[in-house]
Amino acid sequence: MVVLSAFFAAGTALAGGHAAAQKPAVIAMDDGQIKLAGIDLTQAGAASIARRVSVPGTIVPDSGRVAHVSVKLAGSVAELRKNIGDDVAKDEILAVLESREVADAKSEYLAAKLNNELQQDLTARDKSLWEGRAVPEQQYIKSRNAAAQTEMRFGIARQKLMALGVTNEEIAGLPQAPDGTLRSQNVRAPISGRIAERKVELGTAVGRDNLETELFVIVDLSRVWVELSVSSGDLSFVKEGQSVDVTLRGPGETGTGKIVFISPLLDKDTRSARVVASLDNPDGRWRPGSFVTAAIAVEKRDAPVTVPFAAIQTVDGRKAVFVRTKDGFEARDVKLGRRDGPTVEILAGLAAGETIAISNTFSLKAEVAKPGDED
Repeated sequence: MVVLSAFFAAGTALAGGHAAAQKPAVIAMDDGQIKLAGIDLTQAGAASIARRVSVPGTIVPDSGRVAHVSVKLAGSVAELRKNIGDDVAKDEILAVLESREVADAKSEYLAAKLNNELQQDLTARDKSLWEGRAVPEQQYIKSRNAAAQTEMRFGIARQKLMALGVTNEEIAGLPQAPDGTLRSQNVRAPISGRIAERKVELGTAVGRDNLETELFVIVDLSRVWVELSVSSGDLSFVKEGQSVDVTLRGPGETGTGKIVFISPLLDKDTRSARVVASLDNPDGRWRPGSFVTAAIAVEKRDAPVTVPFAAIQTVDGRKAVFVRTKDGFEARDVKLGRRDGPTVEILAGLAAGETIAISNTFSLKAEVAKPGDED
């Protein structure tokens, strides 16, 4: 970088004649030059460092968020309102079936409803007449028994419709519905999500007698599972509720999930256990079938001094960071401890609160490593 070279040349001149013949211990740069050179700064400080078990995994749908939409009656597909890939909301109509079975059930319900209403009116009249001594008690008892029977038949007819998938709202609207709609049955989405499969076409016969019964498969991918395989040796460190750092192989995207299940059984061939982590997926970037690497935090402790690992450079075979001084930067040898992802522990050479460079440090390293000019 031309700008950085000019800065370093100026710093060397400031160091003085004899110092110019040495490798610069301090690279002179003021705040304006640091900003122009694109060097970011941060302070060393305490952080939690974890030991992690790294295991392979696969993204799969959350089994509680997959719905197989099947028919409960025999009929044919009269209308398809959704196709593969479409987003759907819960209770949205996916398709319309035509069925003699549902037409018979609706007709039976309407007849039972009418008979029940008439018998209830007759029973109420007989009760009033009996109380006024206008009819014998035996007539009222007979009328009351008939009312109980018609009410029971009405309830059975209603339950039959519900068993066929007719909703309460649709049942309530049957008396006002046109006659031509009695044979129609709406197929609704049981969950919100996306159509992953559509297994029928218009006119397809569905239902019993070895016909297709499943119409759609809906998947809600707003949350997915990560299927992990953990060896028996590491299994004792893994607990439900632990956090998991998930990295997508290839693009390198990362996310954080939580372990929700640990199988009590080991695979007889691999001697590993199935572990499932739940992972939020609001933007759909975690696609089922993708291979991932998961890091499970099995042990945590607080480290008094930590820095971003990107700040570490190797200078003359030793690990070093560039510490901000009043004149610029000083290359400081450090002793590294445990690394946790992008963070590394510093055991010696740096104190908490000191400011260091965390980007464009390669150029600083190159300046420190340059041989000195001869007098």
